[in-house]
Amino acid sequence: MSAKIWLKLGSIFFLAGCISPEPDIQVLCQRDGIGNYVLKWEMSPETGGLMRLYVSDHSDMSQSMPAGYASVRDGVMTYVTNDNISRKYFRLSFDDTYERIVAARSLQMDSIRNFRDMGGYHSERAQSVRWGKVYRSGDIGRLSERDTLRLDKLRIKTIIDLRTEHEAAGLPDRYSGARVVHLPISVDMEDIMERIMGGQVRKGDGSLFMQDVYLQFMEPDNARAFAQALQLFLDEENYPILFHCSMGKDRTGFLASLLLSALDIPEETIFSDYVATNNYVDLTRYASLVQGLDTDAQEAMTIILSAHETFLDTVLRKIKKEYGSVNQYLSEEMQLTEKQRRKLKDILLF
Repeated sequence: MSAKIWLKLGSIFFLAGCISPEPDIQVLCQRDGIGNYVLKWEMSPETGGLMRLYVSDHSDMSQSMPAGYASVRDGVMTYVTNDNISRKYFRLSFDDTYERIVAARSLQMDSIRNFRDMGGYHSERAQSVRWGKVYRSGDIGRLSERDTLRLDKLRIKTIIDLRTEHEAAGLPDRYSGARVVHLPISVDMEDIMERIMGGQVRKGDGSLFMQDVYLQFMEPDNARAFAQALQLFLDEENYPILFHCSMGKDRTGFLASLLLSALDIPEETIFSDYVATNNYVDLTRYASLVQGLDTDAQEAMTIILSAHETFLDTVLRKIKKEYGSVNQYLSEEMQLTEKQRRKLKDILLF
């Protein structure tokens, strides 16, 4: 090999060795008490430079002009707005070299509990779930006029209602701007509620009952309904998709865990998404239900209305015991093939 070739190869290796790896950049978006967006970021290793902020009403980030600037070292910036109807998405450009897209996970709603975007979660291969594609919530049977406008702005096309026929008949979905697909997941709540109201529960009954509820999700009829729900995520024409039950906690939480598992989202993240319900459901609104009941009854009701890792862990452990892994359960019981999972990732990950 000639000296010139060796010299060229040496130059290539030298330049490759000089290229710095991309820094680890963590970005968070939250809304403050008056509706402004607070954007926070951390970069490791820390660098200087300029952060340019781009803002859009849509997740495609079509906005081309920066809406603001900050030093990368500042680590925080507030985007002030009086618009509480349109949802904002943000693209942060760090020194015109690295970019991150982010939005507030929780959406402010007047009449819908626990309304959250499932975007932004990182897969095991460092891909992220797209923002503005999949939402989860409690029921939408008491839809306010402003919340109707908010759903319009989100361009929701498909709503998956996981409530029973009885629940849906008593409080039907009020939003007419999307196709509603009813896939009832049946769980028996009557017995425990009668025992609670009758003061016939003991300490720990609430937790044992909820663990049994989650095991019911694996029963044949319920499993088929969850499998049908997952199939809806394979059609790009269905997006954006909102799925819900009554509180957006149990049936919704289990479907969320299956969807995130299919996207190879780490189990730690799946549990974090699940228990986040406790941050968005105000239990004080249910205080009247337990007024006058004994301590054990009040504790049981609080447990039933909360999201505890133990509940989701109970059903996931049974799945792993019977099928070997959640992935195998997705394949065998949810009828989700490897080809379909690749398609799902193409739709939802970037």
